[in-house]
Amino acid sequence: MRVLHVGKYYPPYRGGIETHLEVLCRELRREVELEVVVASPDRRDRVERVDGIDVTRIGTACTLAGAPVCPGMVRKIRESDADIVHLHLPNPAAVLAYLASGRRGRLVASYHSDVVRQRVLDAAFQPIQDRLLDRCDAIISATPNYVRSSAVLSRYRDRCRVIPYGMPVEEFGRGAEEAERVRARYGPRLVVSVGRLVYYKGFEHLIEAMREVDGTLLIVGDGPLRGALEARIRDLGLRDRVFLLGKVDDTAGFYHAADVFVLASVARSEAFGIVQIEAMACGTPVVNTSLDSGVPYVSRDGETGLTVPPADPAALAAAVNRLLDDPDLRARLGRAGRTRVREEFSQEVMTERMLRLYREVLDGSAAARTLTAGEPARPDLALLGGA
Repeated sequence: MRVLHVGKYYPPYRGGIETHLEVLCRELRREVELEVVVASPDRRDRVERVDGIDVTRIGTACTLAGAPVCPGMVRKIRESDADIVHLHLPNPAAVLAYLASGRRGRLVASYHSDVVRQRVLDAAFQPIQDRLLDRCDAIISATPNYVRSSAVLSRYRDRCRVIPYGMPVEEFGRGAEEAERVRARYGPRLVVSVGRLVYYKGFEHLIEAMREVDGTLLIVGDGPLRGALEARIRDLGLRDRVFLLGKVDDTAGFYHAADVFVLASVARSEAFGIVQIEAMACGTPVVNTSLDSGVPYVSRDGETGLTVPPADPAALAAAVNRLLDDPDLRARLGRAGRTRVREEFSQEVMTERMLRLYREVLDGSAAARTLTAGEPARPDLALLGGA
């Protein structure tokens, strides 16, 4: 079986979709003849071998609304001998390149997120993307929640398949030594959050919540809002209890050090929240928000953590305090989180589900096996009937 993955970027560029693509391809390469095509950071084409995977980075002629435009991608897709082309969306350049290539054959798309901020451009581009989605044998979503809540996916529900993201769980089994160093430096009752400092992460609400929390907050990550968040910390008099740590190469120690992990996101740009899986793999209970995306699907309220309304500092503070004050509850939710990650979000489980879908696409049975609302939900192919 030969599969061509077409993404926006590939590591060492870091982002949620890029991390997912890397983890998936590292596992798929054991069973599949694999090639990855993505945008180059400049105008030069590059052909590389990354961890045993052939990665072609196509020169970027320009960017449009933050999206790379790569004319050379058209030829690469057209000339590929892959049995399946697997696109990762949103990615206007990849959509245009595929359609311009004139390629026919089996097509799969991973629909990672709606476009939230650039709505005018998205509305103009949607008819073009619809032409691509019309050709898909299967469209993959990471959660059933996103299929239900996306105006785009709801139109293609008959060919949507749910395959949650997976991660190398064993990598988060370590970190005890670093956790001890973190606790020694910052003390007990630690609250940790990890993510880019951007609008949809809701860090300003989490910082506000810390006014009512007897504990210390560590925020791991960097981004354009760092200056504004530092000013807010100063204005609230929280410089001795809230720390912006910037980028950290290995976050496992911070997850292990934390008593509570918080994902305070406020917009459906947060489609899934992979950091929740990382925290749960370390046995750390999660406080997340009740977005209509996949966020509350990953960590379930009362099962692996607590869920509160978005943009509500008082609710965040109450949930964090409840967990900090109840070690038995933390332990129970943490154990359940580890179990959920092993059963639903490991890289092995994700890869087996993907391979099963590829086989069904190749033998033409994918559409026939797509679940509809009300049907019993198989764990690997859960759609609107459950998970």
